[in-house]
Amino acid sequence: MYDVRAPLAGRYLLLDEIGAGATGSVWRAWDLREGRHVAAKVLGPHDDALLQRFVREQAVRVQHPHVVTPAGWAAADERVLLSMDLIAGGSLATLLDGHPTLPEGTVAELLDQLLQALVAVHAAGVVHRDVKPANLLLEPTGDGRPHLRLADFGVAGLLGASRLTRSGPIGTYGWAAPEQERGAPPDPRQDLYSVGVLGRRLLNGHDPTHGAAGPVRPRGPLGPLLDALADPDPDLRPTCAAAALATLRRLDVPPPRTWPHVPDRLGPAPGLPRAAAWLVTVLACLCFVAAIGLSAAAALAAT
Repeated sequence: MYDVRAPLAGRYLLLDEIGAGATGSVWRAWDLREGRHVAAKVLGPHDDALLQRFVREQAVRVQHPHVVTPAGWAAADERVLLSMDLIAGGSLATLLDGHPTLPEGTVAELLDQLLQALVAVHAAGVVHRDVKPANLLLEPTGDGRPHLRLADFGVAGLLGASRLTRSGPIGTYGWAAPEQERGAPPDPRQDLYSVGVLGRRLLNGHDPTHGAAGPVRPRGPLGPLLDALADPDPDLRPTCAAAALATLRRLDVPPPRTWPHVPDRLGPAPGLPRAAAWLVTVLACLCFVAAIGLSAAAALAAT
């Protein structure tokens, strides 16, 4: 358990744990420098290889409304964290717990947003390599149009960069492209394969990790595009995310009658510890004093 009374690296106050994974935990934190709540991904016990992956992940800074990448990082003693936007609507995996399948119009909207994200990510020379519902976060939009954001670049590959992860499969079984599971170097078309598998999952409810039943090929306007995206041969997939997005937008997909409900799944943030609240007040006063000093200096310089 972390001591939330003391800010990590003098900046981040860890308030409550909101998630956990194989490499560490995710906390709601208060960023003293920016004065806002953020998500803090805290690295658990690690070796040099995992630490290198963490360092590489923090270098992925893609600014896009449908992408979540690190905004900052900090280290103190053996604790290392990445900070990023706090997304309170849960993941697409959470949404699917209550909606085994989704209407085609909703699926088309989610795939459109995901492909927008991948256009930006691939343009930055990054291949995500783990596109799946758990890594697709949702803003809390209530009954409005969902807002998807691609997150978790922990196994992302940089085009043309040396490999930091072990040899062999990268990604999640059932979601990763066949050549990716064979250890092929990063290629944007690997992410497109995962998009095709995702579309099938959203329409038909077949979990690809239960692969024994084989892929369920959907009918309807989205079917041919999803078949092309999830083709085992990368040369038969769309050439890039932009091409797939253009094809998607030409399809005659009926809009949904309603959008799935996406609530705020985190709830109110815990209050800051008394010592932390005092520190925030002190910092605010110092910033105010500094601003007055700068204004006075500017006024003197102008006379």
